[in-house]
Amino acid sequence: MSMTKVATGARPRVLVRGAGVAGLTSAVTLAERGADVVLLEIGGREGAGASWMAGGMLAPWCEAESAPPEVTRDSIESVEWWAAHVPDVARNGTLVLAPPRDVADITRFSRRTSHFDLVDGDRIAELEPDLAGRFDKGLFFPEEGHLDPRKALAALRERLIALGGTVQLNAPADRMAGDPWHGARPDWVVDCTGIAAEKRLTGLRGVRGEMVLLRCHEVTLHRPVRMLHPRIPVYIVPRADHLFMVGATMVESESLASMTLRSMVELLTAAYVLHPAFGEAEIVETGVGVRPAYPDNVPAVTVEGRTVYVNGMYRHGFLLSPSRARRVGDIVFGASAA
Repeated sequence: MSMTKVATGARPRVLVRGAGVAGLTSAVTLAERGADVVLLEIGGREGAGASWMAGGMLAPWCEAESAPPEVTRDSIESVEWWAAHVPDVARNGTLVLAPPRDVADITRFSRRTSHFDLVDGDRIAELEPDLAGRFDKGLFFPEEGHLDPRKALAALRERLIALGGTVQLNAPADRMAGDPWHGARPDWVVDCTGIAAEKRLTGLRGVRGEMVLLRCHEVTLHRPVRMLHPRIPVYIVPRADHLFMVGATMVESESLASMTLRSMVELLTAAYVLHPAFGEAEIVETGVGVRPAYPDNVPAVTVEGRTVYVNGMYRHGFLLSPSRARRVGDIVFGASAA
């Protein structure tokens, strides 16, 4: 697709491909800065890919345990960005716990992170009364937050439309339906198609994520709980209506096959260890997604001509998409003003 340079002072026409978290945050950021945005999604809803299965944790300090420093550096303001753009962002922090046999992992986790309080059983009970008497030691990261990804993506779509943007679902992969710019071509294409861009982007690979959605009326949590485990750390994230998302996100596989029995047992066991009442929980949904990742597991923004690629979100999609979207905006408006 050939591009023409935008005249100084003109609104850049931007075609964004992919309505996952990277595409929607980029589209909204561009529209807020004055771009004329058309967002295309080949699926039938926003977040039709890996974003639909995300945990929605906004945890820059916890992620420092296994991520390079730039992940924390670039995501510190993510809670504020999301709170300014979508409803129901909870800012209650994150609680890190471990079963008694793995309590040494708490110390290991603390050595790799910062901005936490070391908490004992009494403090854990204050933070989460339903966990009283169940754990003697943990870490509390008070500055972190979480959201419901599905509600957040829908809110971003509505925000984009309110800003004058266009959203086309079930869109053909290679073209737009209709003629939004009356014969003119877009000035920029922003490609946020995730693992679908694997053949176009060197080094991109898929990382399988698995989740179980439970409904349990007997347990109330106010913040995400990370259960440390020697093989797969598991997180339990509360949502509305007594729903809990239980997930693990670091399986090196591009398979979209259904969950294995072993994976299901590990996720459900983590929930049960957190609180035995989860043993009577209703299994509402299970899901598998493939997240795109580069070798360093850090999301990248790259430019080829007038195409900007935002990809490799790995497990940091909701955490890092605001900073990557800001970079996209700087590229589009920096070049169009030149």
